[in-house]
Amino acid sequence: MPFQPRVAILVPAPDYYEKWQPAFARKAAALTGAGLIVEQRVWSDPGELAGYDLILPLFAWGYQRDVAAWYGLLDRLEAESLPVANPVPVLRWNSDKAYLSELAAKGVAVVPTVEVAALDDASLATARGDLGADEVVIKPAISGGADGTHRIATGDAIPADALGQRRLVQPLMPGILTEGEFSLFFFGGKFSHAIVKRPAAGDFRVQEQFGGRETAWEATTDAQALAAAALAAAPAPPVYARVDMVGDVAGTLHIMELELIEPSLFLHHAPDKGAAFGHAVAGVLVR
Repeated sequence: MPFQPRVAILVPAPDYYEKWQPAFARKAAALTGAGLIVEQRVWSDPGELAGYDLILPLFAWGYQRDVAAWYGLLDRLEAESLPVANPVPVLRWNSDKAYLSELAAKGVAVVPTVEVAALDDASLATARGDLGADEVVIKPAISGGADGTHRIATGDAIPADALGQRRLVQPLMPGILTEGEFSLFFFGGKFSHAIVKRPAAGDFRVQEQFGGRETAWEATTDAQALAAAALAAAPAPPVYARVDMVGDVAGTLHIMELELIEPSLFLHHAPDKGAAFGHAVAGVLVR
């Protein structure tokens, strides 16, 4: 019988509030289809991991709510030289959205971003002025699933959970309300598929839990080139990647964020239903 590598997928604790099992089933099917044995380990308390041929943090959902535990896990994976995809330096770099400033410094078009160490009325006003925007979006630098993300118009009070906290301030990009947010997926450095996510009426958040919906999208050459340029700035080539982007008032696309830790991959929209994803992961073991 041929050797089948054992892969540990890091998942949330049983009491986690979001439904992650359907997406897990699709990813697991793609990995087993590539000849891998898939097992689950809770990311916040994974136990012994040395027996696995590869560790995938594909469902480390909620890491932004326990940042100390997350960074502690990354330190452990690195200290024990455990095989991880994406590599730990990529995971650590992608955990904090301060990487957007690195992308901008390298000439990659990103959503304009001002980082504020402790948000208050004065610093928010300064950020608005720097961005030239009356309506802005604020979000934690370490966040996921739109946790702590707020749309603030002129005259709105700063939400209590953000007051005095480190926050990123960005203009509300017009494209999110008209065209939606575009996501491009890459496996093993090769483009796989793309979708567009649109918010529910009256909202700006595209996540499913807020009423967002997605459809397949034919990614343009410019969109693919922008995504590739952003991924080239990562500390190492990611095995799997989702690149989110949005248009400005002229329709020009800007990087919203890179999802290199635990992205929803929407494999049901992939032409091959995830075969390229499975092969990219299996290819790490070959290398």
